[in-house]
Amino acid sequence: MEENIKEEVIVDENESSSKTYSNFIQDIINKDLEENTYGGKVHTRFPPEPNGYLHIGHAKSICLNFGIAEYNKGLCNLRFDDTNPSKEDTEYVESIMEDVKWLGFDWGDRLYYASDYFEKLYEFAVQLIKKGKAYVCDLSPEQIREYRGTLTNPGKNSPYRDRTIEENLDLFERMKNGEFPDGSRVLRAKIDMSSPNLNMRDPVLYRILRATHHRTGDKWCIYPMYDFAHPLSDYLEGITHSICTLEFEDHRPLYDWVLRELELESPPKQIEFARLNLNYTVMSKRKLLRLVKEGYVDGWDDPRMPTISGLRRRGYTPESIRDFCNRIGVAKADSIVDISLLEHCIREDLNKRAKRVMAVLRPLKVVIDNYPDDLVEEFEIENNPEDMSAGTRKVPFSKVIYIEQDDFMENPPKKYFRLMPGGEVRLKNAYFIKCNEIVKNEKGEIIELHCTYDPASRGGESPDGRKVKGTIHWVSAAHAVDAQVRLYDNLFTVPNPSEDSEGKDFTDYINPNSLEVLEGCKIEPSILQSDLNDRYQFLRMGYFCLDSKYSKEGQLVFNRIVGLKDSWAKISKQ
Repeated sequence: MEENIKEEVIVDENESSSKTYSNFIQDIINKDLEENTYGGKVHTRFPPEPNGYLHIGHAKSICLNFGIAEYNKGLCNLRFDDTNPSKEDTEYVESIMEDVKWLGFDWGDRLYYASDYFEKLYEFAVQLIKKGKAYVCDLSPEQIREYRGTLTNPGKNSPYRDRTIEENLDLFERMKNGEFPDGSRVLRAKIDMSSPNLNMRDPVLYRILRATHHRTGDKWCIYPMYDFAHPLSDYLEGITHSICTLEFEDHRPLYDWVLRELELESPPKQIEFARLNLNYTVMSKRKLLRLVKEGYVDGWDDPRMPTISGLRRRGYTPESIRDFCNRIGVAKADSIVDISLLEHCIREDLNKRAKRVMAVLRPLKVVIDNYPDDLVEEFEIENNPEDMSAGTRKVPFSKVIYIEQDDFMENPPKKYFRLMPGGEVRLKNAYFIKCNEIVKNEKGEIIELHCTYDPASRGGESPDGRKVKGTIHWVSAAHAVDAQVRLYDNLFTVPNPSEDSEGKDFTDYINPNSLEVLEGCKIEPSILQSDLNDRYQFLRMGYFCLDSKYSKEGQLVFNRIVGLKDSWAKISKQ
């Protein structure tokens, strides 16, 4: 049993390209470099199956594989494990390439597919048959499972295990030629049906599957299993270190067996690390696909999804995701990471780069009675107090403005420092105002405030030294830009929705309030200059960006990336 060790990948904050890796994987590589195991080379690969969109867990693997290759001045391939055509699609291939590029990594001219090697993989299988290390089995899938045994009971040999080499070669060729129906025969490795490792009990290497492949069409009707294609694809590409997630640890003996029995020189080395698990989400492609197909979300790129495309649409930056992957380090045992750390990373990134904008999400009309009817002033406000080089912008001010509904209370509690009847607040960078009158509708709801302003407080400065504790944001009604704002919360109501201790399906824990759509939001006019690459801090509201799916000319739709409250920063200081 591996001890739970978390080893950090340390990055120099002042120079993103200067990286110092300190983890057990790099220790293995260092030893191989010292012993000249692979002639001083380090060659990794990222091998996704194109049967869904990549998620944040894949981002960790991408950063690790490409990062280790870069650090060791080696190479990293992008290879698609396209050995199951019934579940694969070019849509997924294209989305995966987009995601890897967006994260900031480049595979150069090293784009490969397992399907590139179908001929060679078939030849390797024939070699195993000729060595007496593989045989064609006629057992049904159910019978194979039955014969396999259990963790406590050994399996038993297939009645077809002792077929002659000649018969196996003939049947395997006929499998390739399409003479047999799907599922009627498989090619199995001949290893040990009493092995304590179930993966070594004569595993299936090839199955018959008539499905049109997205690259090879209908040329093949037999397809290699992942455990056979994976080590051989690594070998054919010259991979030195095959970095996998922990669920493949029990498959490593089979990985090594395939390479050893084929007597391949300088075989690659498989190394496993703990996959990324986040609370309040699911990372299984099968479950993510269900969320999409059953309409719980509006696609793979829904901003509530943990997919890279969903995070991109939500407004996350590649820098924040790479930072997150670096912070969680490389572990030898599975654990669950708090989603607040991911949120902390994007806040820290956007605090430095996001432009500040005033936006009122739930508008309350305020009429400043003593302000001239036809006067429009402009106040110069900094774009980002964390980055003075970001400059300033001019924001218009007029007689009628909007403030947040929550910034006014008719009967406030003690220590309430925002606007109240008879109370005074500072409008950010503008004036002091005092509330004199409340207007309500027939339902008794507050719909309008009448205030007066102090002309001597221009710029929000106190003219006579009096203290005003509350400062609120505002938007000029005459100049406000209308927008829809979409507020997101966790997709699930419990930290680990995958657990089924109460006999519930993970969808039973869907959060019904994970999306709130606000219409009629008011934003200062500088927002009209925004594009899909911009990120904003709506003052006191959080970080926002344009939604790439619903925004169009004449209709602005903003996603809240993350709120301003940073629980992780508090946790990390304790």
